Amino acid sequence: MTRFLIGAASLALATPAWAETITVEAGEGAQERLQEALILAEPGDEIVLGVGRFMLTDGLSLDVDGVTVRGAGMDATVLDFGGQQGSGEGFLITSDDVTVRDFALENPKGDGVKSKGADNIVYYRVRVTWTDGPKASNGAYGIYPVESTGVLVDGVKVSGASDAGIYVGQSSKITVRNSIAEANVAGIEIENSRDAIVENNITTRNTGGILVFDLPDLPVMGGGNVIIRRNLVVANDEPNFAPPGNIVASVRRGTGILVMANEDVLIEGNIVTNNPTAGAMVIAYTQPFEDERYNPYARNVVIGSNVFADNGTDPQLDAAEQLLAAFGGALPPVLWDGIAEGDTGLRVAPRTGGWTLGLSEPGQDLASGSPAPLDVPEPLGDTRDDTSIGAPAALLQRIVP
Repeated sequence: MTRFLIGAASLALATPAWAETITVEAGEGAQERLQEALILAEPGDEIVLGVGRFMLTDGLSLDVDGVTVRGAGMDATVLDFGGQQGSGEGFLITSDDVTVRDFALENPKGDGVKSKGADNIVYYRVRVTWTDGPKASNGAYGIYPVESTGVLVDGVKVSGASDAGIYVGQSSKITVRNSIAEANVAGIEIENSRDAIVENNITTRNTGGILVFDLPDLPVMGGGNVIIRRNLVVANDEPNFAPPGNIVASVRRGTGILVMANEDVLIEGNIVTNNPTAGAMVIAYTQPFEDERYNPYARNVVIGSNVFADNGTDPQLDAAEQLLAAFGGALPPVLWDGIAEGDTGLRVAPRTGGWTLGLSEPGQDLASGSPAPLDVPEPLGDTRDDTSIGAPAALLQRIVP
């Protein structure tokens, strides 16, 4: 345990004058030693996890601001929750300005890493894996920040989550980038959140690749102002394995990108291929609700220039055979339900194929629709100003080598 003086530059960033490096090694008593380090840490401390497998029997928690928890790499330091007795998350964080990086969690009973009300949090090169593959009994979320301002998720990898591999909910100022979400129900999910950038990720073998939506009856409402760009969304064809009753249990196998009941969403520069139901889907929320704050429409969604290929070849939709026959054996890559609030709705770049269900109001019976080729305006050509969107620059600086 080494205490060292933080230099003048760090003092300028309001780091405590003294910070401590606390090293915790794998081996006997790892549960108690690691949790003790998390409890006794002070703002500015760094907890360093050694190489090896930490055999844990309970979840971990951190409630101290400004702490970094660092491992030796997401394949070198593994927090193994195979013997976890409780059903809670593997690692719960409830403090601000925390960085977690360079380690893995395997087989937590509940969520992987959850941060709640934790502003300015960084997840960097963290892996969460349920090693038996997709199962309804797996934890719901791998990386799970909620109710936060300032979220950076970078270089993480999640597989096997029974809801979303990477989920950001009821938050703002978000960046999710350079990450891999594989074999989850939803790869990446942005829910009831604003000012988010999702870029340079790979989502594959999930039921749905990238989902952006709002739900009623949550403390934070009004999600929107989201950019989805330069992602590889490929072969999301996993049968839905979410537990019954979960909202994502309704996601159709083979959905590439889904926008539901959200506003001001830009989708551009992505490669979207081999998603059997649809490359991109834009829909309204269809279930009954009483929350007067809630808007069920998708509004001002722009699908710019993307690469779409080989989507819609085996759609999990009613009357799929008839639809495939009508469109020549594969559905166009963009599916819209046709429901708009006034003149807001969907704009699609030229030469992007699409079709509409021909519905007019949320909750309308699909059988009453009139499927047809998509006929919507082109994007206006203005470039989205992303300077006010995404994680604060100070969070990006934390992971500069």
